[in-house]
Amino acid sequence: MVDNDFSRQPWASGPAEILQHGLSLLSNKDSDKNRRLAIISIDNAVELMIKTYLNLPSRITGLKISRKDYSEFSESFPRLLDALETNADDKLEGIDLGEVEWYHRLRNELYHQGNGLTVERKKVEIYAELAKILFNNLYGIELITDNRHAVDRLSLFMNTWVEVERRLHSTLAQGSAPFSRALMDGVKQLMATDVLNNSDYADFQQLYQIRNRLVHGQLDIEKTITPDIIKRLQAFLQKLPTRTSDS
Repeated sequence: MVDNDFSRQPWASGPAEILQHGLSLLSNKDSDKNRRLAIISIDNAVELMIKTYLNLPSRITGLKISRKDYSEFSESFPRLLDALETNADDKLEGIDLGEVEWYHRLRNELYHQGNGLTVERKKVEIYAELAKILFNNLYGIELITDNRHAVDRLSLFMNTWVEVERRLHSTLAQGSAPFSRALMDGVKQLMATDVLNNSDYADFQQLYQIRNRLVHGQLDIEKTITPDIIKRLQAFLQKLPTRTSDS
């Protein structure tokens, strides 16, 4: 099911409906056809949610994007991602746009050469999670779905990861020195302030590798996202100071 309370942001309902359609296909009987249609729908939702957000009035988003610029970058998915990164990089916690573009290309292969081609379920599930995170980042609305156990664990892992990135960047932003939004660089900077130690760095580096290999479809979701892995990520999160906006 979906949280359909779009009274505050009615413009988000269109992307939400398309994304929910893709998610619902994953809940149906697993088949090559349903997986192909699901990833196409999810990708369409990603494109629409970005276009919708970047085209909102500046009074809503605070962004200053001219009609000419919007018209130019909205014609190309890579340029659309560039525009999102340039204008709203604070909305990208938990999101690597290179990964989004990779899944978009996979979707294009299926769409344009669909006869006989298939896609692994885990890849569709992971793109679905990335899409849900991006939707929540852009609109502040969480889409709630009924998923099987393995996907529930993936969702918990990915959403915990988003909070790790948010706290990490928030902590670094409170310091006086410039900081990199690259995760491992940020962790190194926190080691220098004694917030984290060498053991924390090594543990996070391993979790980071697991996260990346999962998103790239190289690991089995159910076998990889164990209760222990989730516990380790949550433990790392607790070592990061709570954001001042939360206090």
